[in-house]
Amino acid sequence: MEANKGYRAVAKRLPMSAFKVRPIADNVRTKPYTEAIALLESMPNKSAKLLRKVIQSAAANALYTNKQLDEEMLIVKELMVDEGPSQKRIWPRSRGRADRLIKRSCHISVVVEEISKAGE
Repeated sequence: MEANKGYRAVAKRLPMSAFKVRPIADNVRTKPYTEAIALLESMPNKSAKLLRKVIQSAAANALYTNKQLDEEMLIVKELMVDEGPSQKRIWPRSRGRADRLIKRSCHISVVVEEISKAGE
């Protein structure tokens, strides 16, 4: 096993379906940090904002831990979007019936790494 697997950040129980976040995450995966942030800032989606915050947190962890790093030296190595817990609610319908409303959530975990180490 590798001693340092990069710098991580995890956001749990975000109020959005993983199904909606994954297509945006696919656009950003394995891109350099600056390019990934520029892409996410230009997207109007709510999921782009959530992803941007988690990626910036992972980069801040990297820059805080290793003072020699610069933003241009980072790459998004891993980006995983998993399903979180779902909240079940009752949705009233006509004639006294009820449907079930499922409010989904997701977990986003990001690993950023130095570009030189990612190529090895």
